Amino acid sequence: MNKGDRIVETAADKLDDLGEKAAESDGVAAKAAEPIAEDADFLRKLKPSLMVARAKGDAPKNEQPGSKRSAPSGPQMTKRPKGVKKGGPNPFVVIAAAFAVGIVLAKVVDWRGHAHPKE
Repeated sequence: MNKGDRIVETAADKLDDLGEKAAESDGVAAKAAEPIAEDADFLRKLKPSLMVARAKGDAPKNEQPGSKRSAPSGPQMTKRPKGVKKGGPNPFVVIAAAFAVGIVLAKVVDWRGHAHPKE
């Protein structure tokens, strides 16, 4: 658990405590207890490590709002195999080759221009 995760977890725990205190009281505060608890659950989903895992496809992205997350009993899938790296030649080599071909072509055109002068 990194520093960002600890900060988010601490804030969610404080929201949980605030929700419990609100639930014990009467009036408007008691009505706000449930939304505060939902906010704490939502805040826990905003942990930086979970967001990175969701971006990589390692964490679920389709949870229903208001549902509690339960941990699976074991690993559900293995890591995805790395795809075949599709690459090409170095772009600097391609640029240098195009530059060289352009110079040679210009020299040939210039040389042929001297063969048929227009006077």
